[in-house]
Amino acid sequence: MTETISDRAAAAGLRMTGQRRTITQVLEDSTDHPDAEELHARAVARDPGISIATVYRTVKLLEENGILDKVDFGDGRARYEDAERAHHDHLIDVTTGKVIEFFDPEIEALQEKIARKLGYRLQGHRMELYGVPIPSNDDE
Repeated sequence: MTETISDRAAAAGLRMTGQRRTITQVLEDSTDHPDAEELHARAVARDPGISIATVYRTVKLLEENGILDKVDFGDGRARYEDAERAHHDHLIDVTTGKVIEFFDPEIEALQEKIARKLGYRLQGHRMELYGVPIPSNDDE
């Protein structure tokens, strides 16, 4: 992925106002999976004139144009990540809400094998694992 979210939005024909550019830059700088409220707080730190409505409209447009993926980790909050990020899966800590991204070649191969066994060629997938930390012996 060489183009930025901003570049892809402009290439998709979206009008890139200063506020939209700020929001897309916040998304590009994010290493987590922010929801609209988190995006708003980060964007307002850069441009106090950005409204929450502008954030919601912008992420909706970016999602509709295949630039952002909306993800739901079961906490009732729609979160966002770049649709062109390298493939990865998620492990969600249900006690803290922390989201851990991971990639495992064995899991990927197993999914392909299962799809073939069932007569399909895998086009894509999304995996989310939900768990709680295993206490260390020091915690007992």
